[in-house]
Amino acid sequence: MQFSTIKGLNHVKARLIEAANKDHVAHAQLFLGPEGSANLAMAIAFASYLNCEDPGENDSCGSCPSCLKNQKYIHPDVHYVFPVSSTKKITGKDVVSNSFLKEWRQFLEGDVYGDISDWSVVFGGENKNLNISKEESRSIIQKLSLKAFEGRYKVVIIWMPEFLHPAAANGLLKVLEEPSEHTVFILVAHDREKLLGTILSRTQLVAIRSFDHLEIEEQLIAAGIPEERASHLARLSGGNLRLAFRTASEQAGDQVSSAKDWFRFCYGRNMKELVRRSDEFHSMNKLSQRGLLKFALSLLRDTLLVHYGDSQLLKLPEQEKDFVRKFSQVVTPEKIEPLSLLFSQALFHLERNASAKMVFLDLSINVSQNLNLQHLEAKH
Repeated sequence: MQFSTIKGLNHVKARLIEAANKDHVAHAQLFLGPEGSANLAMAIAFASYLNCEDPGENDSCGSCPSCLKNQKYIHPDVHYVFPVSSTKKITGKDVVSNSFLKEWRQFLEGDVYGDISDWSVVFGGENKNLNISKEESRSIIQKLSLKAFEGRYKVVIIWMPEFLHPAAANGLLKVLEEPSEHTVFILVAHDREKLLGTILSRTQLVAIRSFDHLEIEEQLIAAGIPEERASHLARLSGGNLRLAFRTASEQAGDQVSSAKDWFRFCYGRNMKELVRRSDEFHSMNKLSQRGLLKFALSLLRDTLLVHYGDSQLLKLPEQEKDFVRKFSQVVTPEKIEPLSLLFSQALFHLERNASAKMVFLDLSINVSQNLNLQHLEAKH
């Protein structure tokens, strides 16, 4: 993994490279970015640059022994820590990252932008509670007691520190604050609110934004997806590259059509269909559920553009533009804010593992009431 394989984010790359070249690398850094962002990819690229034997001005060389090992995720001075759970073969004190390195490399080679559910499928931990255990923190401290084998830096990449067991987090505090020389911790996280304040206070923040529309579109086109569909999928993804590619492999048109029908049922107060749709949405995977809600939020944004005369900014297929124009006749500007709040709250609850069926049914009822507010007020 090199910086050049990551689209955009040039200011972040420049900042990291400058720190390395000036020997001002913070010993503990938090690469914070939303799901589907480049935070893990950026951490791996940075680790590669730090130990590159012939680094360039803008990237690692990609061909020295250190870079070649990093590309295969086998560099002896780059250690990975990630959430795991027991499996049929691995239990007890063996439930630590080292026991799953083969599966971890498989996961990274498959998609470095994958999420925790993707990782669970790879190592066989579906439907189990994942965490980074206290035993893991002891393993980290033991590894850092040794000198670097080959590289200049020992790098510890902790993916999803939100899953740190409190005992593990406390066990890492001292080593985060006073690591051995030329040791760099990179914590790769999505949700700042789930991290302990004591962890946050010991790390330097590196904010990784979501990919923008054009960056995702470019990568989809490079993967062979037609330009118009790539543009549509990029908009649907909400900046999540993993979602964009997963949706591309599914029947994206059917999903969008389903969302439009759902809005029509909400407006028509068709409770029978709304209950059925809630069951349908419940059966979708979590990534698709979130994608559906983010599509609804983007639809509200497009509706606002239509209301304020900026419909020329809509980068949509003509058929979808027509739907937005009709939708704007129902969704007046004063309805957009409360509707946006409803969808944002639904996203919040889904991300905290609330029942998708209950979330979507509750959302359907509230959206229906909002869309029909004028009719209900007229009756009274």
